[in-house]
Order: sequence, then structure tokens, then C-alpha cells
Amino acid sequence: MEREQQLGRRAILGAAALGAGAVALGGAGTAAAAEASASGKGHGLPVPTVIGHRGASGYRPEHTLGSYQLALDLGADIIEQDLVPTKDGHLVCRHENDITATTDVAAHPEFADRKTTKTVDGTALTGWFTEDFTLAELKTLRAKERIPGTRQRNTLYDGRWEVPTFEEVLQWAEREGRKRGRRVWLYVETKHPTYFRKLGLGLEERLAKLLRAYGRHRKDSPTFLQSFEPSSIQRLRKLVATPAVVLLSTANSRPWDFVEAGDPRTVADLVKPEGLAWIAGYADGIGPDLSLIIPRDSSGKLTTPTTLVKDAHAAGLVLHPYTMRNENSFLPADFRRGTDATAYGDAFGAFKKYFETGIDGIFSDNPDTALLAREDFRKNR
Repeated sequence: MEREQQLGRRAILGAAALGAGAVALGGAGTAAAAEASASGKGHGLPVPTVIGHRGASGYRPEHTLGSYQLALDLGADIIEQDLVPTKDGHLVCRHENDITATTDVAAHPEFADRKTTKTVDGTALTGWFTEDFTLAELKTLRAKERIPGTRQRNTLYDGRWEVPTFEEVLQWAEREGRKRGRRVWLYVETKHPTYFRKLGLGLEERLAKLLRAYGRHRKDSPTFLQSFEPSSIQRLRKLVATPAVVLLSTANSRPWDFVEAGDPRTVADLVKPEGLAWIAGYADGIGPDLSLIIPRDSSGKLTTPTTLVKDAHAAGLVLHPYTMRNENSFLPADFRRGTDATAYGDAFGAFKKYFETGIDGIFSDNPDTALLAREDFRKNR
């Protein structure tokens, strides 16, 4: 009976989603919903779903309203936010609490004394951190491109946008949804939740409160929750019914909450059938690193796909792996073109390889490229 319930979860999610103007999640048991979505029937989003990674971070500084807006305008099905807290407990959108590389904080002499060294999830970092700033102070900063050496054109937009709060993003999504006649999907990650809970800045309760305030707390809400720490998803599951995904890093890594709790399991253990069954007991999907779908060899080329897609689907889980980027430096070696690491390679070829594995969606810094790749994939199936 338990296995039947797990196998049915994805079908139930897909059906509920279509009925609520939400995404069809694809895979075993949801083929009809996916095909209906793909052909434009119903209100679901297409499968494979294209998730705008930190917005359209291939073209705008990440986690800004400008990046989110462009991702939506380009046609991304879902827009991602990463959440960290301020000193006074507001949730803001940054990939990390270390804001040295993503804001102009270093150019503010009034904050020079805030520069410090901290250990976050076992890694020593020197810089400026959101938990040392009130929201009012953080709002005096401006966002900038995180990797200017790779994305020089994005630096044109340095200083244009401030750091958004998650509530501002929710309000933006409401406005855009009214304009477009459909709700805007969000993909929301809790960053370093164990670290912040120790500081008295627990993320889950704050996030759940905002989700309830904006009607995104139900199982058919146009929102996914995600975290690299399974305990964060378990905590959220007790607070809201919003669909949730466990993020999985490279095979030999361990979730930081496992490290803190003395749990010896690695990601390699979690992607085994028994690990996936455990995840399926409280989550709706997984967000694996692309290397868990198709490993790379010592030269960086793709090898044979693993059984993860099949195994996860058998457990009733959806798969939304991360992250596709267009630049040579990020692509598998067999899809790089030329010698310029910052130039675009054959992203379309790489997308095709990943889509062929049966994944249900993918995170991309370049959602327009991902959408064209999906169109190609459908035409040639």
C-alpha cells in the first residue's frame, strides 16, 4: 500500500496542478497531464519544466527584480528565489548570506567594520553577511554581477536594483499574475537553515508565515519549496502543504544538517532506492546536481546516464536537476566550442542529452535557451 501511495503522488500532484492553474509534473502516472500541458490544453505548465535559475542570471545580476522580470518575460515556467535573513528577521533574496560578490557593500565606508570572517556550513568565509545588517541598512546597497569575468555584459546593470525582500517578490508575482491572467510560479530555497536556526533566525517559520499570507501554503499552490537540508523540508512540511523538493549535491557530499546531527549518509546513499523512498515519505521531488543524472569522466565529458531518473520516478518523485548554463566553462567538455571559456558552447546539444533521460524539469541561467531546447526536443521525439 505504501508503494502504491508513493507511485500515485506524482499523478495526484499533476492532476491537482492542472486543476489549479499549476504545473503538470510529468513522469509515470502523469503522462496524460503532461501531454495535455504540452499541447496547450488545461492550465498546466509544460514538461520538461524550465526553471529560471535565480531569475535570468545569464543576462542580469542574479536575484534582482530585473532578473526575475526578464526570466518571466522570456517565458520561464517558474522563477527561483534563494532566501537568507537580515539581522532583524526579514527574508531577502540572495544566493548566499555572504553579499561581498553580489552587492556594492565594499564601496560603503560606513559598513567597513562589518567585514568579518565566519564559518558557514564548515567553510570559512571573509566578507559581509546579511545577518549583520538590518533590512533598512541592506536597502542602501545595490546588487551587482557575481561573476563579472564570465558575464561582463551583465555588469552594465550593476547598481540598478536593490536587494529584494521575499515579500516584495511575492507582491511582484501577484501583480504580474494579474496582468497575465495566471499565477506566477516561484521556486523558493531555504539557504543554510541549520546555521541560521543557531543564530535565532529560523527560516522555515518566517517563510511559512509569508506563504500563508499570500495563499501559497496549499498543495496546489504555484510554488515549490526546496532545500539542501532534508530537515528543513521536514520542518516546512509540518507548517505548509506547499510542494517541496530535496536538493542533492554531488555524490560524495553530505547535507549539512546530517553533518551536524552525526548522520553518516551521503548523497550517494540518498539516491539509492532506499534513500529515495525515505525522501518520498515527506517530499514531492528531488533537485539533483546534473552529475547525478549523467556523470562526467576525468576529461569532463558525459558518460552513461545513471538509473536515478527511473529510480526516483519509481518512488513517486519528480526530478528538477540543476544547473544548465550556456558558457563553455559550465558545459560538459563534449559540448564546448572553441577555447574561450566565457563563450557560448553547444548548450542545445547538452540540453538534448539531459532531456532524453526523462527528467521532469531543469534549472537554467538562460531560460530562453532552455525553452528553445525543449521545443526542439518535443519536435524530434
